Amino acid sequence: MRWQNSGKRLQCSGNGVKILPIKDQRKAIILGLLAVLLWSTVATAFKIALQYLTPMQLLLLASMVTVGFLTLVISVQRRWREALELAQRRGWRYLVFGLINPCAYYWALFSAYDVLPAQQAQAINYSWALTTTLLAVPILKQPLRRQEILALAIAYAGVVLIATGGQWDLAKTHWGGVGMALLSTVLWAFYWLFSARNDDPPILALWLAFTASLPFLWGLQWFTDATWQWQWQSFAAGLYVGLFEMGVTFLLWLYAMRYAERTAPLSTLIFLSPFLSLILIASLLNETIQSTTVIGLIAICCGLLLQRRRRV
Repeated sequence: MRWQNSGKRLQCSGNGVKILPIKDQRKAIILGLLAVLLWSTVATAFKIALQYLTPMQLLLLASMVTVGFLTLVISVQRRWREALELAQRRGWRYLVFGLINPCAYYWALFSAYDVLPAQQAQAINYSWALTTTLLAVPILKQPLRRQEILALAIAYAGVVLIATGGQWDLAKTHWGGVGMALLSTVLWAFYWLFSARNDDPPILALWLAFTASLPFLWGLQWFTDATWQWQWQSFAAGLYVGLFEMGVTFLLWLYAMRYAERTAPLSTLIFLSPFLSLILIASLLNETIQSTTVIGLIAICCGLLLQRRRRV
């Protein structure tokens, strides 16, 4: 049964009738493209924000904005009973999730952006899908295929090229920042692997994880006792990162996936993000984009594409 005028359809299940959006590939592509365009801006936003805030301050402020935005979404959708029941049943799970993301993941990511050029940090962080493949071997007991080994070799060669800038003088490489960028990919891969098995509604799951993280973030901020710069730029930076890295963009991508008849075109859109990001980094941050960054990023994308190809 379809409601053509409402843009929704009915689905019967054991729990009753659910109202789902009608599949609309054009709408899915538009929403997905908007999400990718917003994600392309965040590397630049991180660097601007970190001119006024420490990584921990940015993390705390952005997380509060995200919780506020998701609280508004849950209120509009009238899902508080569902959210509170989920918190009672699985509160400890979301406490662990919150410690991984946003606490550990974004702290490592913002720390990397704090000391590395934006082009390096964003390109290295883009290799998180490769880290997921590696971690799936011990966690999910998934063996690596030859094709995946080749993909990993190509992509991580790109990571090395980006990290070293093509120079063999390793003393000039900021290994602390590179290490933080790589750590962020490990943390995100862990989070993705464990949350992929989670059947709870994504918006509620994200709200619970971020809400559970706030007391820890406040405690860490008090412990570090860094001085806040009370300027409008500080709040604008936290607001932008909280909305367009963690909040609104996630919602756009979620609905794009729900409307999609085929998800492959959406997955392809993701590959636009790092190259659009480089354009913004060059334009707004005045970073000179190194040829090694572009070559390394192409190598990472080639590795990701090779990894996604099905075995013939």
